[in-house]
Amino acid sequence: MLELVRYIHLNPLRAGLVRDLDELDAYSYSGHGALLGKSKHLWQETDEILRCFGSGPVPESKAYRNFVEKGIEQGRRPDLAGGGLIRSAGGWEGLKLKRSEGIYQRSDERMLGDSEFVAKVLAQSKEQIKKSHALRAAGIDLEKIAKRVSQIMGLAPKEILLTSKQRNIVNARSLFCYWALQELGVSMSSLAIRFGISVAAVSKSVNRGRTIAEQERLCLVES
Repeated sequence: MLELVRYIHLNPLRAGLVRDLDELDAYSYSGHGALLGKSKHLWQETDEILRCFGSGPVPESKAYRNFVEKGIEQGRRPDLAGGGLIRSAGGWEGLKLKRSEGIYQRSDERMLGDSEFVAKVLAQSKEQIKKSHALRAAGIDLEKIAKRVSQIMGLAPKEILLTSKQRNIVNARSLFCYWALQELGVSMSSLAIRFGISVAAVSKSVNRGRTIAEQERLCLVES
């Protein structure tokens, strides 16, 4: 299990979404950061994995990170790629046996988990897609998000694109990134190109923007 966890969590690095392990630590769209305590996913159980690293002289999260770092040089491993739930059920023969016993599982090769988990993740994904389409159909685009953010922050829309480190501009950029990703489904790589920053920096901005939106109870579309 640990080998598979490590392999999955290194996917963003192999795909070039982050440059190194430090950027992966801050990459919020991976379970890796949650195991380090740098991000939180309500659906992710971290204790079970961290307990596997609790008997050594170093803290669990650090021991886990060291373990992940050692896996970087392995690159892509065909034995761990693809086949998600099919593998977890014991392969095709395992699935046939389960079905002969009246046990059916829903599967999607992009994820690992039992039927309930897979169904829940797929349902959430479909709801997000529907939401993004509805907003776009209502005329909400990146320009509208920029106008909404500038209205809240008291800035001109063009100021959001500045690379300034002024707190109000940083916060505005963060809120923009969060809403663009969360509401419209714009990819972090697209946002990175738009702002001329790394994907890891966008990930940090999204987390910051989420905090701002939650603390200030801000909504993209005013009710």
